[in-house]
Amino acid sequence: MLFVLLTSRDKASLTDLADTLEKNDITIEWTESGNKALSIIDAKHFDLVVIDEKLSDMTGLLFAKKLVSANPVTNCALISSLSHKDFHDASEGLGIIMQLPPQPNKEDAKKLFKHLTCILNLSSGKVP
Repeated sequence: MLFVLLTSRDKASLTDLADTLEKNDITIEWTESGNKALSIIDAKHFDLVVIDEKLSDMTGLLFAKKLVSANPVTNCALISSLSHKDFHDASEGLGIIMQLPPQPNKEDAKKLFKHLTCILNLSSGKVP
């Protein structure tokens, strides 16, 4: 079983993502605050943290920077409306595994799950 933390101030915008991930035997936890997410991550292991573009207390990009500083090996995906190039420039060096569009749909969730599975298999020495 995998564990994912969804960090968003708008839970409804991530419904398709959450529903699709849960169908793949993934346990979901939610929080709307970056600071709350950091304290949750300190207490519990997550295989992935999905970060919305805007949280209740900071931007998603600022949260990603704080997350990488505190837990550099945490897999994270960031929801962003930036162009691919602007996103790459803004997030370079943060180890973000995937950019997701605002209100990610089921197909986005399937791509994220596939990408995460490959990363976890490689880090455990399994060949996909």
